[in-house]
Amino acid sequence: MNLVLKLSGHLISSGERIDHRLMAEYARLLRELYEGKGKWVVVVGGGEVARRYVEVARLLGADEVMCDEVATMITRANARLMAACLGDVAHQRIPTSTEELRELAVEGKIVVMGGLQPGQSTIAVAALAASIIRAERLIVTTDVDGIYTSDPKVDPNARPLPQVSLSQLSRMIAELPQTAGKYPLIDNLAIAVLQRSGIPCIYLNGRKLEDVKRAITGERVGTLVLP
Repeated sequence: MNLVLKLSGHLISSGERIDHRLMAEYARLLRELYEGKGKWVVVVGGGEVARRYVEVARLLGADEVMCDEVATMITRANARLMAACLGDVAHQRIPTSTEELRELAVEGKIVVMGGLQPGQSTIAVAALAASIIRAERLIVTTDVDGIYTSDPKVDPNARPLPQVSLSQLSRMIAELPQTAGKYPLIDNLAIAVLQRSGIPCIYLNGRKLEDVKRAITGERVGTLVLP
């Protein structure tokens, strides 16, 4: 089985600290499930730490491209921590291009990576990785139980959606800002890549590791996103 797991930066870095315990739990889960067969890629986001760096970069007069570059550096640092946590089941080299990803994505070791280039969210990177390794599914972890009709953190009437299409998702994000450090749910590049590849995507609560395990093993949890 080929698989891509997008580990949200919101989960591992919130407030003033990095949740090393959650990273360790993910490492244990992946070591438990990965048998050295198939190509697995873990894409790690930047989270609150990246957003703080982006805010400072803007205050210092940086343009949006430079802000993206700063955020990308943080995602790669997070990825390096995750790779170290995984130990010998993962490549310790963090790919910084699709060419390097292709080189490393062979059976036997998990590839861990962060961002690639300006203008791309790590969800877009995860979609690209899924296309490159021909993944059976892309699992996107968030800090809520899936995709809702509106933001459940601000709208008490938000309803969870068991299934959505990419076209529906595109309409949902159409009026939301997509600037460095702020890519809500998904970005347009990720949608285009998933539409082209036809790879199903699952959004779920990344703090519920049993649900993550169920999704990896093929059970239905969270929100299923179909082309």
